[in-house]
Amino acid sequence: MIGINWQRTVAGRLLALFATAILIFGLASCGAGRPELPKSENNSGSATAPANTISEVSPPGAIQQLRQALEIYQPQISILNPKPDEVLQDINVSVQFQVKDLPIFQEANLGVGPHLQVLLDNQPYAAVYDINQPLTLSDLKPGTHTLRVFAARPWEESFKNEGAWAQTTFHVFTKTDDNNPDRTLPLLTYSSPQGSYGAEPILLDFYLTNAPPHQAAQENSQDEILDWKIRATVNGQSFAIDQWQPIYLKGFKPGKNWVQLEFIDERGNSVNNAFNNTVRLIDYQPQGQDTLSKLVRGELTTAEARSIVDRTYQAPKPTPTPTPEPTPAPALEKTPIAEPDPAVPETPVTEPSLEPTVAPEVAPVQITQPAPTATPQLEAPKLVEPVKVIEPTPTATPELDSPKIVEPVKVTEPKPTATPQLETPKVVAPVKIIEPTPKAEPQTQKQEYRGYYNRFRNFLHQVTEPATPSDSPTLPEITEKAPVPKIVAPAVPEASPNLVPPAPPIAVPETTVSEPENPPKSEQKVEFAT
Repeated sequence: MIGINWQRTVAGRLLALFATAILIFGLASCGAGRPELPKSENNSGSATAPANTISEVSPPGAIQQLRQALEIYQPQISILNPKPDEVLQDINVSVQFQVKDLPIFQEANLGVGPHLQVLLDNQPYAAVYDINQPLTLSDLKPGTHTLRVFAARPWEESFKNEGAWAQTTFHVFTKTDDNNPDRTLPLLTYSSPQGSYGAEPILLDFYLTNAPPHQAAQENSQDEILDWKIRATVNGQSFAIDQWQPIYLKGFKPGKNWVQLEFIDERGNSVNNAFNNTVRLIDYQPQGQDTLSKLVRGELTTAEARSIVDRTYQAPKPTPTPTPEPTPAPALEKTPIAEPDPAVPETPVTEPSLEPTVAPEVAPVQITQPAPTATPQLEAPKLVEPVKVIEPTPTATPELDSPKIVEPVKVTEPKPTATPQLETPKVVAPVKIIEPTPKAEPQTQKQEYRGYYNRFRNFLHQVTEPATPSDSPTLPEITEKAPVPKIVAPAVPEASPNLVPPAPPIAVPETTVSEPENPPKSEQKVEFAT
């Protein structure tokens, strides 16, 4: 039993040591790539962290959105004057820059914009917003001077692309060893913070030159390439930075604060070169009203601050809020004071009699309870079937028949009656129709009477006899010798009892020659001279 407990104790201790090792390894891996903030020296677990402890936080939201508008630029900076290693004979030096692929301007209302940060030797930088005007360096000390310049965003963050940095070393009257960095060694340029600030977090930024990439420095630990870090110290609190990127810090105390940046190798030793160890003094006053402070606190929206990254952008004008008109207070009505009522005369009090008064007996009233009335039951409502609405069927619009083309009736003009042919094939000239005279021969009248009778009879019986080509029209008797027609002048008809009224016209088939519609009022007659 004792052996089993001993084994359990040993196993528990080994398990605890293994869990502790895993926890330490996890914490070490999570802290890679981030500032190594110093640990607290207080061993008490219940003690709280000291006040004004510097810590890293995320960049303000407005700055993150505005930063995207400048990602399209890759500025290229060059110094045109003074020339490298030039010896000048004047303590006042005119400096001229050339900038490509970045608009340099200062927004008129907000006072900031993309600019150049110009550092003479290791002095705080000067912001340049107009490269068309030369920058004059006044009252320079004799000796060697180094001028550094790089492009920066409106909130002091530097551009870190290749070509965004320029450097030149010149001399005033003579050369010295001061302010002359070694170009073969890494060079650290302090950028921010500097000056005054009115809101947290505060940007910590720097520029590196000739610093080897971490990947190349860590490939072989035996080579001469040493890895690097930046040791930052804020008010005595130090931490290491192993990535070249801006960070935002909070925990500054109101008033004066000091910040130091050092370039060190992987062993923690300082890399000696000019400007690799720089200290700046800043002034932090909360609730500042400058543009950068309002932007950090979020009091300026992205739309309102858009003009500091785009010179063509115009911020929308704020809509004035209508001021409500004061409502006049209602006049107080005077409350009428009620006048006191006149004195009410006292009513004499009648003293009660000592003799007892016997109350008359009252017969009890029999209370008849009303019979409960039956509550009528409500009939269940009958469900009425919904009336089916019959939608009228749309009547089809009758299509108009296209008008039929009626063929024109062919009018058959009456043809002249064929003249009877004589024995000799001679064409008989048409004779002029004359009216009959009263002295007509009886034979001719008899023949005419017969013709009228036949026409009248055919008309009554509606008999239409087809004409055949063999039939020949009824002609007057022809004598042996063709008489020469004699033209007789028409005489005025006289009333004669021997004349028979003309018969109505007889319908003739279409194949026969039609007679004229309006027959002459008088009978036509042909006379031949004997």
